[in-house]
Amino acid sequence: MSGPLPLRNIAIIAHVDHGKTTLVDQLFRQSGTFRDNQRVEERAMDSNDLEKERGITILAKPTSIEWNGTRINIVDTPGHADFGGEVERILSMVDGVILLVDSSEGAMPQTKFVTGKALALGLKPIVVVNKVDRPDERIQEVLDEVFDLFVSLDATDEQLDFPVLYASGRNGYASDDMNRREGTLEPMFQLIVDHVPPPALDVDAPFTFLVTLLDRDNFLGRVLTGRVTSGTVKVNQPIHALDMDGNVIETGRASKILSFQGLDRVPVEEARAGDIISLAGLSVATVANTIADTTVREPIKAQPIDPPTLSMRFAVNDSPMAGREGTKVTSRMIRDRLEREAESNVAIKITESADKDSFEVAGRGELQLGVLIETMRREGFELGISRPRVLFGTDENGNRTEPYETVLIDVDEEFAGTVVEKMANRKAEMTDMRPSGGGKTRISFVAPSRGLIGYHGEFLSDTRGTGIMNRLFDKYGPYKGKIEGRKNGVLISNGAGEANAYALGPLEERGILFVGVGEALYEGMIIGENAKPEDLEVNPMKSKALTNFRASGKDDAVRLTPPKVMTLEQAIAYIDEDEMVEVTPKNIRIRKAILDPNERKKASRKKD
Repeated sequence: MSGPLPLRNIAIIAHVDHGKTTLVDQLFRQSGTFRDNQRVEERAMDSNDLEKERGITILAKPTSIEWNGTRINIVDTPGHADFGGEVERILSMVDGVILLVDSSEGAMPQTKFVTGKALALGLKPIVVVNKVDRPDERIQEVLDEVFDLFVSLDATDEQLDFPVLYASGRNGYASDDMNRREGTLEPMFQLIVDHVPPPALDVDAPFTFLVTLLDRDNFLGRVLTGRVTSGTVKVNQPIHALDMDGNVIETGRASKILSFQGLDRVPVEEARAGDIISLAGLSVATVANTIADTTVREPIKAQPIDPPTLSMRFAVNDSPMAGREGTKVTSRMIRDRLEREAESNVAIKITESADKDSFEVAGRGELQLGVLIETMRREGFELGISRPRVLFGTDENGNRTEPYETVLIDVDEEFAGTVVEKMANRKAEMTDMRPSGGGKTRISFVAPSRGLIGYHGEFLSDTRGTGIMNRLFDKYGPYKGKIEGRKNGVLISNGAGEANAYALGPLEERGILFVGVGEALYEGMIIGENAKPEDLEVNPMKSKALTNFRASGKDDAVRLTPPKVMTLEQAIAYIDEDEMVEVTPKNIRIRKAILDPNERKKASRKKD
């Protein structure tokens, strides 16, 4: 029996849309991972429905390719800072990183987030300038930006002496020549093997393994993924799980060891130090726990996770239409689902309310929680969701603090003034403003997270859909005081029934409608935005009085403007403190938290 193949473990880190998943596709194809006749989806690594629809990576996934007798384990990481809980742990599994940057956009905030984590762990980077065939490429400037980024992140001299490749992931070539526009990815494979060190781990020590990812399998139960840190593990070997303090959580056997080959997990008899594997056989162990031989008592040090900065209330749907469209509506089902999510996603924290009917879910950002809600909705859940709230802290002097974010905005020059004014209203401080070429301006801000909730939709309207905003958690800083919220009031239905054209026609003059003809409504449901600052109760069900008189012109058909239909994220960002989003598998409705108008008035009087 021949010995195990030489091994390299590497992570690919990049900003959203800079092409890392497409590049991994090409690495698969050129290493012979896919058969010539095998049908493979585009962007094979983005495997779940939401990833395919949004074109972003949400879950980190390991994969493996073989090239010229070397086995290369590649981990595709999420680019969004909201999913940063994944990134920090994954980097502890690898010995090198490929930093992928767009030849035009350059180094972006999310790149900074992950790169900072990688450099702090001492990993040696390889820089790949991707999309070199873009007509607006500015390769040399982008390389200078990357170097400046590394310097600002306190990279060592060795890390600053990084090798560079110029590539087009879509066209499948890479080269160390900036002007070359053809070829294969052979130079990239060679550079990974030459530049990334093999795992320097002790194969003869007792078996230890740090859990970095967790998922469930219908046949195997809980599946723990991570890198074998020392020793060897064989199928059915006795093992136990230790928490961060070294306490034994459970003991069991390694009932199944799975190794990665391409996109598949294949069973193997044993795994050695350095291998990235999945392990089944334990039912309690979770992320950041150490799985080890029963003789081991010392846990592996795990990366601390950045704290959640935002929370939302997930409540049982109590609207008059509850239970009509979803199959999972009880608080017990919601609690079980959220607990299952918190198990595998360590960046999420769940607390149950005293009345047992709602749960406070804290996470990294609106996108992360929005993805969770959308996933639950597709599974058949009905929920009531509150407006996102930031989680405040206190400093050593007892003063209130709140989370701040670094915001990087690219806009056409004509819109820059509007954006700066709107951000100033939201208590943001501008730190930099400079032209970025092509008639665009790049503006940097430091802003309280609280002020950014709900701004993205307004930002897209202000910039006619051409602006790009990137956000990244920065730090907890001093509380900024009151930030003004939504300026307009809402139109609230004063009864239950179906919306009809005769009633909606005159209401169009009052503001923007969110509902169309024939939609089922209930009392307290928000049907539109008022043009004025106060809320207005209206009757969208009023029908024409039937009389025997005819009047010329009165019976003309009512022509309505199509209603404004909000996505889940837009609805969550739009609502105010006293409102909720009702989420069901078929509909997203906006409503007042208190449906009865008299109770609402009492509540607002108490608040005042």
